[in-house]
Amino acid sequence: MKLTTKSRYGTRLILDLAIHAQDKPVSLSEVAKRQNISMKYLEHLTRNLKIAELIKSKRGPLGGHMLAKPPEKISVGDIVRALEGQVALTNCADEEEKLCGMCNRAGHCLSQSVWIDAGKVLFDYLDNVTIGSLVLKKRNAEAQNSRILS
Repeated sequence: MKLTTKSRYGTRLILDLAIHAQDKPVSLSEVAKRQNISMKYLEHLTRNLKIAELIKSKRGPLGGHMLAKPPEKISVGDIVRALEGQVALTNCADEEEKLCGMCNRAGHCLSQSVWIDAGKVLFDYLDNVTIGSLVLKKRNAEAQNSRILS
């Protein structure tokens, strides 16, 4: 599986909200400026992230977007699943589809289990990287840099 801009930009959107929308909602225009991502694309991403209950919205003049749960409870795996849809590494690695029909060995391929297991390893890792841990990593790096500059 090749991660698309949906996953990468969606992760940046969620991280931006984790950092800037702690006390009040943040507008997508603010996120778009900070992250250099088009508003239209962010609007597209927010729809799926709301459906997955990773973000929530508030309407009105003081409205915007916030995380729907604590950053420690949102993993990068959650974001990828919400935005990518099909998350198998190959068509034949989709465990629900025993016969993918994509190659001449469909259903008899000895390597199919490799792709299924590799996908599990990838998502085991992504599921253990939380937005909270990434924010903490950023704050620690900033603190370290300020000590060096002092």
